[in-house]
Amino acid sequence: VQLQAFGGGLVQAGGSLRLTCVAPGAITSTFGPLEMGWHRQDQGKSRELVATITSARTTNYADAVKGRFTISRDNSRKRVYLQMNSLTPEDTGTYYCVARDSSDEIVWGQGTLVTVSS
Repeated sequence: VQLQAFGGGLVQAGGSLRLTCVAPGAITSTFGPLEMGWHRQDQGKSRELVATITSARTTNYADAVKGRFTISRDNSRKRVYLQMNSLTPEDTGTYYCVARDSSDEIVWGQGTLVTVSS
């Protein structure tokens, strides 16, 4: 499966953005079982988990984003979303969409840059 992420941009602190990840080549029956997630990486820092959502729609969040970010999925459209509210400069980074299948094979999408100004 290939992943395409978009929706990043420049936003002021306190603002919101919604990131979208789409798997254009997938079909619903292959996309639905995937565990999907978002990671981020800022310059000079290691890549970190932001949020995941399973095929059963169980979600998991990094402590730093709990209560501010919401991950969701639309299997019929083969999309995963990351709604980001109350953004802070610490949320700045390149956000990557990731998919994991039942064999633990992981696919990374290209990143989308989020910049939060103070």
